[in-house]
Amino acid sequence: MPDTAPAKIEFVPDTVHKRDEFSETISGHAAHDPDLKLAMRKLSGLPWWSRWLAWRLARREITGLEAVQGIKGTPVLYEVNADGILRDWTAGTPLHLAKPSDRAWYDDAARLLRDMRRRGVTHNDLNKPQNWLMTPDGRAAVIDFQLARVSPRKGKLYRIRAYEDLRHLQKQKRRFAPDLLTPKGWQMVEQRSIPSQIWAATGKQVYNFITRRLLNWSDGEGTASRMDSDGPAIQSALESASGVRAVALCTYPLPSQGVGLYGFVETDLNQAATRALLPETRIEKIQAVTSLPRDGAGAIRQEPLDLIAMNRLDELEVLLAREPDLRASVAPIVKERQNLTDRYR
Repeated sequence: MPDTAPAKIEFVPDTVHKRDEFSETISGHAAHDPDLKLAMRKLSGLPWWSRWLAWRLARREITGLEAVQGIKGTPVLYEVNADGILRDWTAGTPLHLAKPSDRAWYDDAARLLRDMRRRGVTHNDLNKPQNWLMTPDGRAAVIDFQLARVSPRKGKLYRIRAYEDLRHLQKQKRRFAPDLLTPKGWQMVEQRSIPSQIWAATGKQVYNFITRRLLNWSDGEGTASRMDSDGPAIQSALESASGVRAVALCTYPLPSQGVGLYGFVETDLNQAATRALLPETRIEKIQAVTSLPRDGAGAIRQEPLDLIAMNRLDELEVLLAREPDLRASVAPIVKERQNLTDRYR
């Protein structure tokens, strides 16, 4: 933790990135320094039945973050309080968007894992490319330490977890830079540890049932296109409503499986009145917006709206960096968006 940091930081929230039964992730900045970008995993206000598990996961994350302080490419932990965990906002592009093909990034990622291993830390969730970042200076970073473990004795289970972290890095290399994989790297990709094989055959099935069926976390499955079957009638019904100037329809993954419809309605009506235009049995999400993003010819820009509907804010940020003129019209839509889950299989 930086020596210059105040004893207590006042967090000014800006954007809610995701929300589920176990936490809410919010980005913002420090009140004393708007340039100090922060992120909070908020744990207050959770359902009573999920609080114990949420804080158990949080304690694991706190322990992991404390253990990696000072390692280049890991989050800086600033504060833990009744609201949750406050850390710095790690600037960078998720791996599935950065798609690094330069050996230097993978060498730095391997260095990062070695530094973590020296402190007995395993991440345990590096199969997700979203947890790997390419920083603006081209270095590697990792985020989301909810499943991290700290093992001072570095026993057999620790060595298996460390192997899996490294194997998952090789899998990312196979996906984005296969020409850089060595024969040993190819062997690691295919050679899962025995606990990993057991998990895939047993525990993962239970996990999928609980998260997708019981908790209704979103899933990327479900290819049936409701846009073709239901979209035209819904578009017409919304556009013909009094006070509606324009409508843009998008799709997003529904809980368990299937595709939901999300309507962005340009109107001066408030959100409650806009939601009442059509029942949820016809369209799952409706959001009132003052102004839809448009191009120079006045046509509605569908791409940023699709990303907002699916809560893919990382990809949206890449688009806005490329087209900064869109930011002013997109920012208020992002702030009031209706889908806050990032749970994809």
